[in-house]
Amino acid sequence: MSKTYDMARETFAQWGIDSESALQRLATIPISMHCWQGDDVVGFETKTGSSGGGIQATGNHPGRARTPDELRADLEFAYAQIPGNHRLNLHAMYLDTEENPDRDEIEFRHFAPWVDWAKGQGIGLDFNPTFFAHAKADDNLTLSHPDKGIRDFWIEHGKRSREIAAQMGAALGSAAVNNIWVPDGYKDTPIDRMAARARLEASLDQMLADPLGAAEMRDAVESKLFGIGVEACTVGSHEFYMGYAIRKGTLLCLDMGHFHPTENVADKLSAVSLSLDEILLHVSRPMRWDSDHVILLDDSILSMAQELVTADLLDRTRIGLDFFDATISRTAAWVIGTRNMQKALLRALLLPLDQLTKAETALDYTTRLTLTEEFKDLPFGAVWDEFCARQDVPTGLPLIRELDAYQAAVASRG
Repeated sequence: MSKTYDMARETFAQWGIDSESALQRLATIPISMHCWQGDDVVGFETKTGSSGGGIQATGNHPGRARTPDELRADLEFAYAQIPGNHRLNLHAMYLDTEENPDRDEIEFRHFAPWVDWAKGQGIGLDFNPTFFAHAKADDNLTLSHPDKGIRDFWIEHGKRSREIAAQMGAALGSAAVNNIWVPDGYKDTPIDRMAARARLEASLDQMLADPLGAAEMRDAVESKLFGIGVEACTVGSHEFYMGYAIRKGTLLCLDMGHFHPTENVADKLSAVSLSLDEILLHVSRPMRWDSDHVILLDDSILSMAQELVTADLLDRTRIGLDFFDATISRTAAWVIGTRNMQKALLRALLLPLDQLTKAETALDYTTRLTLTEEFKDLPFGAVWDEFCARQDVPTGLPLIRELDAYQAAVASRG
């Protein structure tokens, strides 16, 4: 225990806050880090014919992972700079096999190397069917496509993805979240939105018909406001999926980049939690639209973490990340983004909740405001440094040196 932390601990204690309890709680919160930051959402398939569906990484920073082994090496480096024990969120397009299956032919064996690696790393896996970057998604319609043959192709892909996720969860002893997002929508104003949404609902019902064990896999559905090529209408809107999740008992995924830029996504957590057992959270930073910038320790992230803590939602929320920036070091993006999410959670865990809620219940908004503003000056950084020291990960200049050295080592990748 450093002298700096000891002083900080005493400062927080004066406010009735136990910093040791906050550190212990933070160590138990896993964050599912997304594989697609490491290679700009390219994947390791050969049977593809498009990059459509509103998915676009910008930039050409040196060092992109080109193989599963390179991606795993990058992930191992990133995890080594992040305190705590976390998860990996894997997309179906990141299979590791010498075979060449199409999306409707994938099986667990095509991802077995990832499971073996996860066991060795002591981390859990989450999964996502990949409904974009494929010739059969070129119309920006998949599960809601008017062509039954195309719908059936994607339904089969979804079924297989669920089975793979369940087998991953069983193999690792930790339930995998299987998150369903489709790019379906229209560039210009459609005539019949209802027909498209009815087709999407029917396709989802077919995909989810087989009741797989909740101990191995949990389904989630994810909405979006709009994306490239679907500016006029997104079939799977927030309202569509919120209703579906409540009726069908799936998790609802709230992606911070999938709403209007002025919406406070943190405000939605307590609202939807009254009707849902669990929530999946995708933490991102939109700029104008769903641009998925690396998350900062800004007001939106601080508000999200505070809502998770004050509404007692940590045990009911799966926290994942979803950003991809190819203008900077990809490994640094993982490390910075994940650590910022943890810093936000730590700040929330160090709030004087009893005092704040007591003032709010008494309608004493002056005291609430005074406490909130005074509290911003407390020594959070010293508590964070102690957390990292106990987890044997660097901070400050040593962290920067680690990030720079690794980036230099991978910069020669073609």
